[in-house]
Amino acid sequence: MAAIMLQGTGSDVGKSVLVAGICRLLANRGLRVLPFKPQNMSNNAAVTPDGGEIGRAQALQALACRAPLSVDMNPVLLKPQSDKSAQVVVHGRVQGTLGAEYYRERKGELLAAVADSYHRLRAAADIVIVEGAGSPAEINLRAGDIANMGFARAANVPVVLVGDIDRGGVIASIVGTKSVIDPADALMIRGFLINKFRGDVSLFTDGYEAIAARTGWEGLGIIPWISAVARLPAEDAVTLQTPNAGGNGRMHIAVPMLSRIANFDDFDPLAQEPGVRLNMIPPGQILPADADLVILPGTKATIADLAFLRAQGWDIDIAAHVRRGGRVLGICGGYQMMGRTIADPHGIEGQAHTVDGLGLLPVHSVMHADKILREARGTRLCDGAAFAGYEIHAGITTGAERPLLRMADGRDEGAASADGRIAGCYIHGLFNLAEQRRGWIDTASNGLDQHLTVDRALDELATELEKTVAIDRLLAIAQEAA
Repeated sequence: MAAIMLQGTGSDVGKSVLVAGICRLLANRGLRVLPFKPQNMSNNAAVTPDGGEIGRAQALQALACRAPLSVDMNPVLLKPQSDKSAQVVVHGRVQGTLGAEYYRERKGELLAAVADSYHRLRAAADIVIVEGAGSPAEINLRAGDIANMGFARAANVPVVLVGDIDRGGVIASIVGTKSVIDPADALMIRGFLINKFRGDVSLFTDGYEAIAARTGWEGLGIIPWISAVARLPAEDAVTLQTPNAGGNGRMHIAVPMLSRIANFDDFDPLAQEPGVRLNMIPPGQILPADADLVILPGTKATIADLAFLRAQGWDIDIAAHVRRGGRVLGICGGYQMMGRTIADPHGIEGQAHTVDGLGLLPVHSVMHADKILREARGTRLCDGAAFAGYEIHAGITTGAERPLLRMADGRDEGAASADGRIAGCYIHGLFNLAEQRRGWIDTASNGLDQHLTVDRALDELATELEKTVAIDRLLAIAQEAA
């Protein structure tokens, strides 16, 4: 069986998207393809059918392969809780929280778990497309590495290096990678790809040849800036660093960017709606007074991010928004914030304590160590509109006087005010179905369920990669995997 690994000259060079595109391309050729990322760091997670969790980028890649999600696709997931600590998830289950230094000392121990997952995937596929994390040029992280060259050499998987020309300095980033990494690591790299090229490709011919000459690596393609990528979910919050708006419609939706914002692809379906103007509001900016709907997003650290929200003055903005007759929706951690209290008796987020919520809903939340991970389907009670999403949270919320949703198993979920203007629930992916979206946006919907939008974008991406990447050569290199 074959395998190949895409590593990058840095974070956010497009590795995740390229892996997804190559997966779809090869799946369209009739191959059994599976994605794999040894170690991911992200607060955007997806729920697997067996109740585990993996990075949402690997969920997208599984969709590209037309394969069911598996915890083996992302055996180690790190979910940052602060600048110095992260929750460690192994094979879909939380193993604990480690500080950065402690994790660096222990990460080599996780290589066995990574290897087990990889070998199970290889046995089930014609080819496994592996994604690295960050960059192999981060040589300060090389000892005990399981994400890049540590994995590639242990599993003998050939590597293709991806450089992002849009950010500038792509020649230096690729050639520089060759110059700083261990010579034995450099031997694992068999070729390179130039990603996000704008303009006339012939203008880069000399640069392309210079990279090949200086590294000895084979050029496997120059990939243009592909518009379909904008319709795919982003994995990293780095894409939210710049204030952005989706659409220019008459309905204005504002989402405050919490410091530990999680699963922000919840809002992708809204960004695709022509009648919606979606604004992600960065720290330091007020929530716009003309917003029709404010959505409090999920977060990996609810209590800490509630304090962060108040530090920005957003609690004052939300209160003013409500007085003006505006609507507020909270999702997961955002829902917990909207209640009267949040209790953390077991110190899940640090010191055990209880804090006051925003008091927008008559509910109380209690944090628990046992995380709830499950797929979720049902209807909105006020109009019967269907939803299909998932739950991923470490708390229980009680006290709702008027539930918002009815789950398929008959349970009530979430809470809503008597007039419906204030609401919250634990459901991620709430807006994926057009039927559900119409009940929130008060404007004509594009009528597309999110899975169809993403599926079409994957096919467009695969078509472009077929034109610009030496896929047959890449497959030949992949056959060299042990």
